[in-house]
Amino acid sequence: MKVASIDVGLKRIGVAISMDGKIVFPQEAILRQNRNQAARDTKAFLREWEIETLIVGLPKGGSSEEEMERRIKHFVALLELEHITVHYQDEQGSSFEAKELTQGVFRHKRDGKLDSMAAKIILERWLVSQ
Repeated sequence: MKVASIDVGLKRIGVAISMDGKIVFPQEAILRQNRNQAARDTKAFLREWEIETLIVGLPKGGSSEEEMERRIKHFVALLELEHITVHYQDEQGSSFEAKELTQGVFRHKRDGKLDSMAAKIILERWLVSQ
């Protein structure tokens, strides 16, 4: 089962994949210039890896939960996923956890590494719940 996860942000989309349903690898984040370009790049990534299932991080709790959920689901709709199953996974705390895990491993720049580590955590959470 080829599974990918995305952590949709306003500037970057973190991406992670699992080819065997066990080991998860963070990938290079997709830099977001606008939503149409980001959707095209995300679709191309999913096609390239022949992804069968997509896990999308959704924020639970917080004051802007509904607004972020609406934006993320709109972005997923732009992907026009016909043959890919989509599941939503609580992403709460994944960015903080990613930052903690990588402390001292690499400099925390705005290059998308943290976003993809958060996507890795989201996918790992989903796999454990299956």
